[in-house]
Amino acid sequence: MNAFACWLGLLLLSLASLWLVAAPVPSWAAMGLSLAALGKAWLIVDGFMELRHGPRLWRALLLGWAACMALALYLGTP
Repeated sequence: MNAFACWLGLLLLSLASLWLVAAPVPSWAAMGLSLAALGKAWLIVDGFMELRHGPRLWRALLLGWAACMALALYLGTP
């Protein structure tokens, strides 16, 4: 994956996050924001940090942290 594709994906996910902030249903917005955050974390870890073929432990730790934070965001939304 080249840097331009990563950048474009991050841009589109950021725009989707801005659109989701105005969603009328908070639980759907929280789920959408969590998924967008996971997508952005995946793009950063695999694309920019180039851990796709790197040490599996580092990749798992970084993506696992993003998944934990996304889950906490979703569960913390009323």
